[in-house]
Amino acid sequence: MRPILASSVLAGALLVSLAGGAVAGQAVKTTIWLDGVQVRTILPPAASPQEGTDPFYMVPGTGGVAAVGPGSLGYHGGHWQVFLVSWNVAQYPLTSASAIAAAETARDISITRAADLDFLCPIQP
Repeated sequence: MRPILASSVLAGALLVSLAGGAVAGQAVKTTIWLDGVQVRTILPPAASPQEGTDPFYMVPGTGGVAAVGPGSLGYHGGHWQVFLVSWNVAQYPLTSASAIAAAETARDISITRAADLDFLCPIQP
């Protein structure tokens, strides 16, 4: 239970850092990981709890990791379906959905759905 709590705290901190300006009515420019590369995003002043469709992982020690992006089958413009990652071993970088899947298969991480944290944040070219 403790790792899930820690991941929840991290997720909250990440969303606060991403959404700080968005909550104030301003879009926030930031980056997230997609297929091992950092990509630009703009977080508009809008949340979409329980409405995410694009898998998005909040990884302690790495940050946000998108499973799909522009041009990917199943990308819906960054309507993120949030999953919290908690570590069962010492942290190491996970910068793609395939790395996350491999870490889960190895039981290095646990993944928990966090629908209340879903948000909108399109990836920018």
